[in-house]
Amino acid sequence: MNPEQRDLSALWQQVDVLLKAECWAEAERVLCQALSSGTAPVALWRQLYMALRQQGKFVAATQVMDMIVQVVPGDMSARFDLSEMLLLQGEFTRGWREYRFRYKLDHTRMFERHMQKPRWEGQPVKGKTLLIHDEQGYGDTFQFLRLVEQAQERSGAHIVLEVNPEAFNLARSVRGYDQLIVRGTLPPPFDLHCELMSLPAALGLQLSHLPGRVPYLFADPERVEKWRLRFAGLPRPLVGLVWAGSPTHANDKRRSIALADLAPLAQEGITFLALQKGPAAGQATTPPPGMSLLSLSSEIDDFDDTAAILSIVDTLVSVDSSPVHLAGALGRPAWVLLPFLNDWRWLIQRDDSPWYPGMRLFRQPVPGQWETVLQNVAAALKELKGKADMAAPSSMNMSEKH
Repeated sequence: MNPEQRDLSALWQQVDVLLKAECWAEAERVLCQALSSGTAPVALWRQLYMALRQQGKFVAATQVMDMIVQVVPGDMSARFDLSEMLLLQGEFTRGWREYRFRYKLDHTRMFERHMQKPRWEGQPVKGKTLLIHDEQGYGDTFQFLRLVEQAQERSGAHIVLEVNPEAFNLARSVRGYDQLIVRGTLPPPFDLHCELMSLPAALGLQLSHLPGRVPYLFADPERVEKWRLRFAGLPRPLVGLVWAGSPTHANDKRRSIALADLAPLAQEGITFLALQKGPAAGQATTPPPGMSLLSLSSEIDDFDDTAAILSIVDTLVSVDSSPVHLAGALGRPAWVLLPFLNDWRWLIQRDDSPWYPGMRLFRQPVPGQWETVLQNVAAALKELKGKADMAAPSSMNMSEKH
């Protein structure tokens, strides 16, 4: 190793220590000084991308990643990172195109379904059979089921829709398919296929096309009635609560919080319904002081129950998780607590979502700072409670007149 290589290796190690310590600004400063000539190993530019991205400097981070892709077009990880940066900023045309590389990464290649038939790219294929299949998390399925109807209209094909068992009953209400099957069963013969999250690229989805038809999922009326009876007599407003996502999610330590941290939301007269599932559900046994919390974890059997509950509550307050997308697909109110570095689908610098009308986004102003988020949600809950109080007397007066 020559002296220059040793210096570059020492620099990389120095910056790696800073990045692991989350000293993003210091890492950027060190790298910018070293990279001022414009020439350096790709590994150092990748470190600069990380430092910029973590600080929310998305334009600069995109420029760095774009340069890496131009220099090393076969770097699939770089292309995927670029796709997320583009989508985060609403640059859908190129973003969806780069997003197709999501299954070329070492840790995702095993999840790709290797079809013997070509992928549908948006062309008319009247008289053919098109298999549309889900591929990733539950939230992704709920979000992109909206595009099945458009795929049918564009393709003219016989649509076979394949979804995971947990979403099967809800998917029945989606428009645009001819046959619905459960993932894991043998599909009928088909001519082309397309993943749900490849539909945006095939359809040329743009921000201006959103939200489309909403709601596009509907809760089972019998389940709704069951839960309506369950909640009869509870003080309103009813607020669904989810404080943690899947612990296996790459960004879970930043997006999830503990129930105890939601203490600022506790207000007299508001009934909170814990919809939390998974390891964090047990926290509902010790709610924050002053919070009237009813834990429903053991009573919720599936997403059909969750959908019915969301059809009744006044709003859902949740971290970025699948119930948020389910609420949005149902056209129900949801307030989303977002970390400073949020998922691409929530875009940047806005408190609403083009995907879901009526959804409100509450963003961390700086990394790890939930206090401001919770103060803002608490204020919104107070306003919601005021509206419920104003509505209650008028309802009582109407009943008295009759």
